[in-house]
Amino acid sequence: MAEIRIRNTNERIQGEENVRAFLEGQEVLYEHWNPEQLPVELRNKFILSDEEKGQILATFDNEIRDLASRRGYLTWDIIALSDATPNLDELLKKFEQVHTHTEDEVRAITAGKGIFIIKGTDEVGYFDVELEAGDVISVPEHKPHFFTLMENRQIVAVRLFIETEGWIAHSYDDPSFQKAQA
Repeated sequence: MAEIRIRNTNERIQGEENVRAFLEGQEVLYEHWNPEQLPVELRNKFILSDEEKGQILATFDNEIRDLASRRGYLTWDIIALSDATPNLDELLKKFEQVHTHTEDEVRAITAGKGIFIIKGTDEVGYFDVELEAGDVISVPEHKPHFFTLMENRQIVAVRLFIETEGWIAHSYDDPSFQKAQA
């Protein structure tokens, strides 16, 4: 279940309803899908064949299509990252820069853990959203953020897009952002 840490105060927000309410106040969509519907052999697998990626997409087809129809997403895929991913550290350096997009950035976590660092309202500042299997988040277009892995360095997620070529990151220079966590 997702957990939030507000960086300025180190306050933690836990529990699905509390997380959803906080994120809604920050204009971020949060939902939860049942990760136990995924076949057991795929729940902790981070190197996936195309067939296995297709199996994950088929497992969550109803949820994906429901979200896509409500939010205008036209295409989706699977991203799988782990220490076995070629050039993982270089990829993470690219991910770990505050940026914006001209469409929502959506992740539906099916295995592993990840974290979005998002710029909230002026009163809140930056906050971390720690995600695990079953958590679904949509960061709105133009909202400064970045996504990265947590200490386990493993994740599988469904990504949904409006633009068929995927997201284009636009660098966001923010002197108030501090990379190191409090």
